[in-house]
Amino acid sequence: MPDLSPLLLILFFSFTVKSQLTLDFYNKTCPQFSSTLQEIITDKQIASPTTAAAVLRLFFHDCMVDGCDASVLIASTPFKKAERDADINLSLAGDAFDLITRAKTALELQCPGIVSCADILATAARNLVVMVGGPFYNVPLGRRDSLVSDPLHVQGNIARPNLPLSDIISIFVSKGLTVQEMVALVGAHTIGFSHCKEFAGRIYNYSNTSQIDPSLNPQFAERLRILCANYLNQPEMAAFNDIFTPGKFDNMYYRNLKSGLGLLPSDQAIAVDNRTKPFVDLYAANEVEFFRKFAQAMKKFSTFNIKSGRDGEVRRRCHEFNNS
Repeated sequence: MPDLSPLLLILFFSFTVKSQLTLDFYNKTCPQFSSTLQEIITDKQIASPTTAAAVLRLFFHDCMVDGCDASVLIASTPFKKAERDADINLSLAGDAFDLITRAKTALELQCPGIVSCADILATAARNLVVMVGGPFYNVPLGRRDSLVSDPLHVQGNIARPNLPLSDIISIFVSKGLTVQEMVALVGAHTIGFSHCKEFAGRIYNYSNTSQIDPSLNPQFAERLRILCANYLNQPEMAAFNDIFTPGKFDNMYYRNLKSGLGLLPSDQAIAVDNRTKPFVDLYAANEVEFFRKFAQAMKKFSTFNIKSGRDGEVRRRCHEFNNS
């Protein structure tokens, strides 16, 4: 019979670390945490309405690589590249990094060395989801910031929109998420936008017999072709993921998929694959159920592979390690 003790030790350690997170973690050491963060989030979102989608994407890109530990916030130096300079992270929006920097600066003035960047990012993502109409969920606090940020760790951990669905599912499963939870989390595409290069293969030279992916709504495809006509020379060109309510967190993303109005190859894949289609259909028909499952999945995902003790630190500035 195989020795299961190493596996049990790993599971026990994981449970122990997560159990150290509490909702009132900063109540005594930084009682202004919630109000200060919310004030900065509100100001930023009003000034730049795409901030919610930008921060949510930043949160996902952070947690998918080595856990929710703020490793994606580290800036490269002349001597060492950091995670945020991996090719898939180059399109992460400056507004997201700016929000975290503003929040950290304010909190350091009030309670220096107390609040981790990882907690700021996880809480900001939740608060912004709520601000644009999405569900509230508890975010347990007490994460520490990673001591490592390596672009080589990114490969194979963040799903690209043109990956086969089986590979995308495998990535999410490796983070402890079910297929249903994956489909719920992908619903974050209900806000924000995607650059033309991510879906150009669906609207230009799709196959030998069709310029356009036949699963796309024809009128929608033609408008995308016009919008993205010069995307090779203007890589910043992008389209809203949800053309009807791009700034509102709702279930329109799933409803769009059923009408051929999804942008990315991965969007189309989850709409038709037998493993994922039932959940797309469910969330398209029932926004309450989508919100419930999204909230559950986000709470679970936000505690993935968190750091504690000597595995992490509370950075003084989110873009650099304390010993830099």
